[in-house]
Amino acid sequence: MISLFPLSPTRALPGVPDRGNPVAPRVRFALVRGMADIQGSYDDLFTAVPSALAGQLDRGDTGASIAVFVDGEPVVDVWGGFADAERTIAWQRDTITNVWSVTKTMTALCALVLADRGDLDLTAPVGRYWPEFAAAGKEAVLVRHVLAHTAGLPDWEGPIDELYDWPSATARLAAQEPQWVPGSAAGYHSLTQGFLVGEVVRRITGRSLDEFFAAEVARPLGADFSIGLPAEHDSRVALSVPPPSRDDDYAAGPSGGSAHPAPGTVVRVRVRVRDGNSVAWRRAQIPAASGFGNARSVALVQSVLACGGAVGEVRLLSPAGCDRAREEQFSGEDRVLGMPVRYGLGYGLFGSSLGWGGWGGSLVMVDPEYRMAVAYVTNQMREPAEDDRGLELVTAAYDGLQGLRA
Repeated sequence: MISLFPLSPTRALPGVPDRGNPVAPRVRFALVRGMADIQGSYDDLFTAVPSALAGQLDRGDTGASIAVFVDGEPVVDVWGGFADAERTIAWQRDTITNVWSVTKTMTALCALVLADRGDLDLTAPVGRYWPEFAAAGKEAVLVRHVLAHTAGLPDWEGPIDELYDWPSATARLAAQEPQWVPGSAAGYHSLTQGFLVGEVVRRITGRSLDEFFAAEVARPLGADFSIGLPAEHDSRVALSVPPPSRDDDYAAGPSGGSAHPAPGTVVRVRVRVRDGNSVAWRRAQIPAASGFGNARSVALVQSVLACGGAVGEVRLLSPAGCDRAREEQFSGEDRVLGMPVRYGLGYGLFGSSLGWGGWGGSLVMVDPEYRMAVAYVTNQMREPAEDDRGLELVTAAYDGLQGLRA
């Protein structure tokens, strides 16, 4: 399973200051120069963020970008390192990379937008919108079950090549039996969630998930993020670099391979680094894991949830529509990840914040009470059990918020 938790979802972030009224950023930009060559700009109250990124690059990471948005405006937008494993191509302002399961937050946002418009009932059976799905014991699977990883369809049972063909993938899922009574347990739907949500979106709108996201989310916001990638953007991609001592056959597993799925939970497909770096993966629409962007674009999009549904003059959700994402659907042991989780509607819940991480280290964390979104995007994979980079950067961002409140 493609997964990464920056910390236990049942706990709040350590070191987070007491909540107060939302604060507006006082932006004083500077060019970061330090041990590693970090490019970009930041409010000098947030110096700890680029400093932490520089330290990670100095410790051997290949390349990354980090962005912090408060009130929908960037207070940190920096990047550094290299876009290739050979370290010959510098990471640029417009470098993008596969963010893996951070893509799920983009797919979930599409569902929330449709729900807010009244076009999608999150409590309705999936079969209302996708009749073929209501087979093999799945009549009781609700849309909210799919968003909260409780639908009982956590695993891909076919060949990996079938992931690249939308009709084949969705037909296979429609024919599968659930592994547990829908809604009774959670098991991380690492690859399947995107097809399940995406097909519901397609049935409602007549547009594929990537088309809907581009037209209704990315384009209005001006966000450089796409689900699947057109060929003209290939030159900007920083391919994933496996962890030290690993090669391109390094594969995703439950919590990086450290967890033990519950008895009866089938874990079949294992996605390798070489698969994610392939042209076939980039051209495919895999809305749980094939999103391409940088930290700026991820933070910009997810600032919608941080700011009550609107960024600048662009409103995608009502305040109530934003709150819906934090409605707890499940709290307990995830039978695939083998760890305690809290799931809202399409997002992991972390104290009063929400977000998600991707295989290898990329993540986004959204704090609606502080109107802040923090995104970290990297091409350098780390073993999940050893990876605290995202938590370090999120904690550094909260240090800056303390200064804004002073």
